[in-house]
Amino acid sequence: MASIDPSQQSLSAILNKLGINSSEKSNVPKSKDQLGQEDFLKLMTTQLQNQDPFAPMENGEFIAQMAQFSTVTGITSMDESLKDVASKLGETRVATATNMLGHSVLVPGSIARVDDDGSVNGVIDLPSASSNVNVVFKSQNGDILDTINLGNQPSGLVGFAWHGAPKDMMDNDEPIFVEAYANTGKGMEGVSSSIFAEVLSSSAGDSNSGVMLDVRDYGTISANEVIKFRM
Repeated sequence: MASIDPSQQSLSAILNKLGINSSEKSNVPKSKDQLGQEDFLKLMTTQLQNQDPFAPMENGEFIAQMAQFSTVTGITSMDESLKDVASKLGETRVATATNMLGHSVLVPGSIARVDDDGSVNGVIDLPSASSNVNVVFKSQNGDILDTINLGNQPSGLVGFAWHGAPKDMMDNDEPIFVEAYANTGKGMEGVSSSIFAEVLSSSAGDSNSGVMLDVRDYGTISANEVIKFRM
């Protein structure tokens, strides 16, 4: 039966207390210029065996070397964990981008298309309460198609839905232009609107840009710019 070197056994016990498991096998391939746990253990054992008996290594120096290696090992392990997290985030971005295809997102703008149910949907952003709110719908030639009155509204986002699009415009899938006006105490003034628009395509992007959407009539925008998703 092969004997166990007491110094090796003692050193292993100390390493284990420091969180360095000398018997644990790493799943990460090690290159020739990398120092692994087993290599460190062999070096420390050799250093102890060949030290000057009249000037042995101080306990503090010995512990410091092991603590330093423990820190480096922890950093390496953390780096691998962060890479794994980044990989999973990338997979999540891909799944999110795929789920958005064919659905609608609420984006700032005034160009609308008729939905499958024949309606145009969006919201108006009122900076303050208004005694009168009007939404005007125009053709691409500038002709007024209809005007709806939303009456008295509080500040914030106010939704609207219009079902009066002419049949020929619906058949030709023509764009409809939306203008909103509100009386906030200074007469009727234009206010900003947002429209539900169709997502034509999407991409996962990177960690900085995130999911990117190709939105009909609005081009490529970041998912971070979307006010609301409609699934």
